[in-house]
Amino acid sequence: MRELLLGLRLLMGSGRGNRVRFVLMTLGSAVGVACLAAVLAIPGILAAQDARMAAREPTCDTDAYGRCLRTDAAALTLLDPLGSRPMTRVFIAPGSEHIPPPPGLDTLPQPGDLFVSPLLHDALRRERGLSQLLPGKESGIIGPRGLAHPDELYAYVGVPGDKLKNGHALTSFGEPYPSRPTVEDGTLDIVRFTLAGVVLLPLAVFLSVCARLSAAARTRRLAALRLLGLSTKGVQRVNAGETVAAAVLGAALGLSAYELINQMVSRVGLPGFKWYPSDGTLTLPTVLVCLVGCPVLAWFVGRASARKAARNPLAVRRSAVEKPPNKWGLLPLVPGLGIVIGYCVAGAMGHAPQDTEVSSVLMPLAVVLLGAGLVMSLPVFSRALARRIARGTGSLTLGLAMRRNEVEPGGALRVATGLVLLVYAASLVQGVLIELDQVTKYESPVQIYNVPLDGMTGQQLPALPHVEGVRAHVIEGRAEPVSPGDGSISDVTILIATCGQMRAMVRQLGPCEDGRSLRLLESDNGDAEAMPEPGQEYSLAVRNDREDRAVQLKAPGEVLRYRDQPGIGALSADVVVPPSLVPAGFRPASGQLTLLSSPDSATVRGVLDGIGAVDPTIEVLPAGINVDALQQVGIVKTLLAVGMVLGLVIGVAAYLVAAADRAVERRAQVTALALLGARRRTLRAVQVVQVVLPLAVGLLLAVVTGKAAESSYLVTGGGSIFWDGDGVPLLLASAVGAVVVAALGALPLIGRRIDPELIRRD
Repeated sequence: MRELLLGLRLLMGSGRGNRVRFVLMTLGSAVGVACLAAVLAIPGILAAQDARMAAREPTCDTDAYGRCLRTDAAALTLLDPLGSRPMTRVFIAPGSEHIPPPPGLDTLPQPGDLFVSPLLHDALRRERGLSQLLPGKESGIIGPRGLAHPDELYAYVGVPGDKLKNGHALTSFGEPYPSRPTVEDGTLDIVRFTLAGVVLLPLAVFLSVCARLSAAARTRRLAALRLLGLSTKGVQRVNAGETVAAAVLGAALGLSAYELINQMVSRVGLPGFKWYPSDGTLTLPTVLVCLVGCPVLAWFVGRASARKAARNPLAVRRSAVEKPPNKWGLLPLVPGLGIVIGYCVAGAMGHAPQDTEVSSVLMPLAVVLLGAGLVMSLPVFSRALARRIARGTGSLTLGLAMRRNEVEPGGALRVATGLVLLVYAASLVQGVLIELDQVTKYESPVQIYNVPLDGMTGQQLPALPHVEGVRAHVIEGRAEPVSPGDGSISDVTILIATCGQMRAMVRQLGPCEDGRSLRLLESDNGDAEAMPEPGQEYSLAVRNDREDRAVQLKAPGEVLRYRDQPGIGALSADVVVPPSLVPAGFRPASGQLTLLSSPDSATVRGVLDGIGAVDPTIEVLPAGINVDALQQVGIVKTLLAVGMVLGLVIGVAAYLVAAADRAVERRAQVTALALLGARRRTLRAVQVVQVVLPLAVGLLLAVVTGKAAESSYLVTGGGSIFWDGDGVPLLLASAVGAVVVAALGALPLIGRRIDPELIRRD
């Protein structure tokens, strides 16, 4: 305790410079703790949303045998796309027994009642057509307790019991787990894994950098205390007392800053992700991790940084040459690279691992080992390269810079590590995004949307093919045989399209002439025996907004062969007829409009939004597309973007803090060189080279190890994409940008004024 108090007294009585350093340490710790709190709060936000969704699930109480208790109440939950967002409708038919209302409502909906979420309430005012999907009179707004998040599209619709044919028995609301969680457990594990690499690794480095501000000056002062008789452990405790005081104050400021940011951002929301402010409130474990973990880290860093002054104070006071970095720092790279190279080789040989339990342990371990290896090996590589260049160069600028890096390789570690880890983490995020795209899209070159014609107006049908992103469209209808005879002749599907429309829908189309009717046969999977017989007469019912008609058709004799889209059928018709056979303004009474677009997720969301803009009540059946899954992917991408922003803030802050601190520590050497006649331009060039060279080495290692880790992650993900060559230019551009920023940031650190007082004692 005596040493801790001594450290605090030295902190308050060591002059303005020391107090400024303490303020910088505190602010740095506050930034780090705020970022840490944001990362730790994300699982709590998702858990709070899942808890509210589980509490509103319609359920049926069971007896001892697991059978539903007898009840005349029923409920039916439907999930529909409203644009590219899921809309949930819960139809409730109340019975004779009392049932507690779901969370967010004061009473159970009765027939004719409609309770909607705030966002759906606004949508009903803008889009009158939604009333067809939400019958009844709006009786109230669902409260926050009944919604997962403020922007949820949710509705309770009260209906009579005889109109709810497919409903399930209802006795209460509430299940242990939601039927559709905000983010699936497997996807949430990916988010945790990525955020740990993107944020937590750079955060640990940043907090260590903040705890070691003015390390050289503090080490000299601690060496003086050791020479005055203070014990070795006492010297370490004095230094740890200063760093812990800054960490505790910074942790308190960081938590306060997070709470303020949570209140502001939660009300605005992030793209695709919004939450209630109470969901992001810090929990007791999070507060303890921040208030205890940050000071504990500062304690160990403070003791470690004081070890040199405590063990060999004379060497510190006399500015003895530092020992070269230990080559044991290369050790974490060996197992980390071994794991990722093993997975890459297995993927290249076509033996991708199937045991996900082993991979779920080895991949995070490899990511952590590689991240730690980058940090610990950077001084070793930097010193070796600097020594080799210094021996062979004839340039004064390059020679001065390399000799300084050779003598003080630890300075490169502090300056370059934040940006190096940022580029390394960016590669991991690329791998996660690639895996998510594989999970959420079809293994097909196109995306198909089927829109039923029932209930569609004459104005809507011409508008849908012109939605942005739609590349092709056809109309399908069902025709009945005019004289079925013995009943062996069934209905046929009629395709109304031109040859150009068909050619845009399928992979390959045989010889086709517009204006003629043709029988259709899929070359790969078609069944010639199931085709309608030539000459058979059919009646196609058509309608417009005012009347119904019937168009008489004959099955043609000529066959048109085509190859459909792989993995997803674009056509399922028996006969194609030219649009001229259907009266102008008419459409099939029953059938569907088939649209085609590119399969990438951005285009799919744009097409769904475009269809919703035409009329939100239009039912859309996107082949293989789960709108709920699209929303989950959007949330995950938003969380990853938040992690990248936090990682960028941490990486840049670590660079700025370390570079400024290193420039302050080197003022004496810079002043000595200036008094010896070195020009300011030369000194600035030396400063830039000192920073850029170790940073370039670290970024090259980050790109190589990051791509290896990304590829191995994709191999273990079970997808079809293992190698992401398209992401290499982006990583290289990020690395070059980091070097440019570092070089520009190093230029102002050489001042115009020469202060001989800095070297008076020397």
